[in-house]
Amino acid sequence: MEKVRATRYVLPLREGGSMPGLVEADDDGMYVVKFRGAGQGLKVLVAEVVVGLLGRTIGVDVPDLVEIELPPAIARYEADEEVQDLLDASLGSNLGLDFLPGAFGYDGSRVPDAATAQAIVWLDAFTANVDRTWHNPNLLWWHDRLVAIDHGAALYFHHSWPSRAPSPERFAAQRFDASTHVLADVAGTTAVAARHEELAALLTPEVIRGVVEAAPEEWLETTADLPDADAVREAYVACLGARLAAPAAWLPGADR
Repeated sequence: MEKVRATRYVLPLREGGSMPGLVEADDDGMYVVKFRGAGQGLKVLVAEVVVGLLGRTIGVDVPDLVEIELPPAIARYEADEEVQDLLDASLGSNLGLDFLPGAFGYDGSRVPDAATAQAIVWLDAFTANVDRTWHNPNLLWWHDRLVAIDHGAALYFHHSWPSRAPSPERFAAQRFDASTHVLADVAGTTAVAARHEELAALLTPEVIRGVVEAAPEEWLETTADLPDADAVREAYVACLGARLAAPAAWLPGADR
């Protein structure tokens, strides 16, 4: 990912539980920043990168991603103590998503074409992203494009790593319930299953490894079982590879 440096904290976006914020950077870009100091932790940033780049590979629109550096002075003029504490806890490397001015949230009044819906449902099933429901669609219409955002709830398996060793087999076998997905009716589960070979073929081992490599090393949390960044990356690659190889367990509409 491109690296930029934050120059101004603009405002908090309080819609999300992690309180992302709008930040201006030294490339004159405006970014929605997911902060390393938020309660959900660094693993959410890793999931955003991995799932976002996997989605882009299969044709799902996601905002451009950057690694954004927050300098010590970023909170100097922030009056809100809660925001100030968050910024002070997030100095250094954070995740920025390109701000999409004028975008509006998905409400079903306008639906995407079936192929777009199928790719999004397939991506969410593959990465076990349960956070794309009518309660929280995490989809934006922007310039006639349906953009998928907020993938921090995906790849939940990595939250168990501090207490147990990675288990690609467990993740590969985890079912995905597509019945509550916001695009389930548009996509059609049978049609999603029919697209599997096409979409899975795009995620070669080299692609998966490259996507995992995109996550900055300092976001990768080591454990007793994963003693360094290389071991953490290998665990992500192994889990994603195992799930891709076992679609009968998780693919909506697959024969079981």
